[in-house]
Amino acid sequence: MKRSSKIALITNLCLAGVLLIVGTVCFFPFDISTAGKPTDRVYYAGNRESAYVSPMFNVYWGTEYIVPILDTLDEFGVKTTFFIGGSWADDHAETLREIVRRGHELGNHGYFHKDPDKLSYEQNREEIRLCGELVEMLTGQKMSLFAPPSGAYSDAAVDAAEDLGYKVILWSKDTIDWRDHDEALIFDRASGAQGGDLVLMHPTKETAAALPSILQHYKDSGLQAVPVSVNIGDAVPG
Repeated sequence: MKRSSKIALITNLCLAGVLLIVGTVCFFPFDISTAGKPTDRVYYAGNRESAYVSPMFNVYWGTEYIVPILDTLDEFGVKTTFFIGGSWADDHAETLREIVRRGHELGNHGYFHKDPDKLSYEQNREEIRLCGELVEMLTGQKMSLFAPPSGAYSDAAVDAAEDLGYKVILWSKDTIDWRDHDEALIFDRASGAQGGDLVLMHPTKETAAALPSILQHYKDSGLQAVPVSVNIGDAVPG
């Protein structure tokens, strides 16, 4: 074989190898992101070695039960976290300010309660940004925690939240009080909490009724109810 033919053969083989690699990447893309999987960047709990527990409230409705809940929290000397929907805040500014006046922490719950996993990065960013700016304008409190509506999230949602300065918060105990309007069942689900747990609640009639028993149970069990930011203070996500 002539030298020129050998060179041509080697060149063609190299080109074929490059095309094979490119084709493989196109059809079977590798995740080369250095940001980590979304689950590695989401908090489901605080420090498991602590005695902290966080009853936390997602708020888009149930306005009539918020003050009774605040009264119970005051009675037990508990400060916690309310994740606020932007559209709710726009309609209930005074109730929002009352939450702040009582000394509680606010978190971002998006503006229109859209499922973040169905939104693009830009759409997620807008949902979070609008809620954050409105709540800060109404209360002066800048939020740093984001609870995705429906617990739904994606890389795009976590990226958008982090780029806006938020930590993404899920939960380790769910009372499912939005569905099961049963005071005893809500108590049972919430009372199973252990150190580091984030306990998801909503402002429902039955949750307001169960809350005194829940907080008393935490106290009797040696658990301290605290805001989410305190609970996750020295914890890692995931």
